[in-house]
Amino acid sequence: MAKRNTYYQDEVITGDKVDVKQLRRFLRYVIPYKKTFFFVLFLVVVSVAVSLLAPLLLRTVVDTVIPQSDYRMLILLLGGFVLAGGLEIVITFAHSKLMGKMGHNIIAEIRKDVFYKLQKLSFDYFDSRPAGKISVRVTDYINELADFFTTYLMNFISAMLKVLVVTVIMLVLSPLLTLAVYAVMIPLALCIFWLRRALRRLFRKHRAKNSNRTAFLVESLNGENIIKNYNRSDYNCQIYHDLQQDSAKTWMQIVRRNELNTPIVEFFWNAGTIFIYAFAFLAISKGWDISAGTVVTFLNFMTLCSTPFTQISMILQQLAQVSANLERVFETMDTPLMIADKEDAEDLEAVEGNIDFNDVTFAYEEGVNILEHFDLHVKKGETIALVGPTGAGKTTVINLITRFYDVCEGSVCIDGKDVRDIRLQSLRQKIGVLMQDPFVFKGTIMDNIRYGRRDATDEECIAAAKRIYADRFIEKFPDGYYHQIEESGTGLSAGEKQMISFARIMLRDPAVIILDEATSSVDSATEQLIQQVLDMVLKDKTAFVVAHRLSTIRKADRILYIADKGIAEQGSHAELMEQCGLYYKLNQKS
Repeated sequence: MAKRNTYYQDEVITGDKVDVKQLRRFLRYVIPYKKTFFFVLFLVVVSVAVSLLAPLLLRTVVDTVIPQSDYRMLILLLGGFVLAGGLEIVITFAHSKLMGKMGHNIIAEIRKDVFYKLQKLSFDYFDSRPAGKISVRVTDYINELADFFTTYLMNFISAMLKVLVVTVIMLVLSPLLTLAVYAVMIPLALCIFWLRRALRRLFRKHRAKNSNRTAFLVESLNGENIIKNYNRSDYNCQIYHDLQQDSAKTWMQIVRRNELNTPIVEFFWNAGTIFIYAFAFLAISKGWDISAGTVVTFLNFMTLCSTPFTQISMILQQLAQVSANLERVFETMDTPLMIADKEDAEDLEAVEGNIDFNDVTFAYEEGVNILEHFDLHVKKGETIALVGPTGAGKTTVINLITRFYDVCEGSVCIDGKDVRDIRLQSLRQKIGVLMQDPFVFKGTIMDNIRYGRRDATDEECIAAAKRIYADRFIEKFPDGYYHQIEESGTGLSAGEKQMISFARIMLRDPAVIILDEATSSVDSATEQLIQQVLDMVLKDKTAFVVAHRLSTIRKADRILYIADKGIAEQGSHAELMEQCGLYYKLNQKS
């Protein structure tokens, strides 16, 4: 298992360079939309061409219309101005809409692939990082990608085209004035590039701080009841305040540096204006053929160039951040599946329920074994109870049966088949697991019971609930089984959520049943009812029961006391009580 990254640890900051490999991989998502992309590119070219008409028309006005007082030509040129402006608006709207739609579809594909991968990743991935930081990767990072590929990409192409076309036109009109423009534009681009580079570093730092804050926020929301119960609200507020301050300080650094952008652009624009007038004065004094209209046109061209130069500098820095985001997103998508089907994996057909642990060694972290040379052989229909101190490995044993984790050494077999040779879907279809912490989803009670068997009828769901007497509290709701459950089961008691989870297991009717502290959240009366049902339900089924309430496991065929990385004691309740060992002492304390 990887070392856990927590809310007070910044993720590694990357993104100083553009990673061409990540961008090339991204192109795979663009290829299905290549026709749309090239059409948008054509519209951008047309838009750039139209935007350059205004300065050229203005040159004609200054050099021809005004000296000759040609009002007819003036009206035609004004009409040309309006037509060019309107055409540019229509084309810009069209290519922005098409690019936005294409970018949305591409980003939606990436989101889908990331989500699908998260659904397949093993517990190890989630154990090694907070949920908040995973959430940031699949929301904020991808949102930044969406902004870039729906907005900045076409702006970049448009800016490059403008600079190229304007430069050619300026060189045709006056190489000398072109030199004056570039004497200003190149230093401007370098300054903006330097400024944006500093800003991108701060943005990456700010993103890491936001990731920490989000991770702590998610953790706090999930543990709100515990926070209040242990009077940690004020302390947690201070932690959040510190995390927020870290984020705010970085943001203020961004704001201060970002404010430099406008004065820098204005300084160079003013300098460029002076340069053009100075060069024009020099040219006129030497008798060179430069008209007033040409000077006015170059002032407009300088404006047309300054914005693209600034955009190009900013977008190149943005591109470095985008490649870093792609790296993080693809890193998630490329995370190897530690628990996956083999190519020759088989379905688990009719299950008898014989389960064997053969010389199993397991560790969550390298060098820290939870189980060592663990042997256990369970026959069909046996009920095995697991007891022992916290952290001894009781839950680990049942997690290995379901292949939530894989053994480091040895094997776990069902009916003689290694679970690693069985398709995961088939394996988990035959095993019903009820964990200590019940979880219900937003939706109706009926939907939640049907969660593990989507083809089940309403009648089957109701019958499953009645088998464990869950109908006693369900029918108290006005809508009964169609009562809407809010997110995380708000409004239901822990016991009621556990009963709904229990009904899911009953509906699936699996061959092997695993109960991990399944009755810890229900009251004693309900527990007795469930125990009566279990006596019937577990008959002829293989079952593993983890419980701290020893009263619930006394009828188990075998009770295993898990300690010291293995089975310290095993036997029936009566046999273990006679030994007066660890289990006996545990009973005396309870």
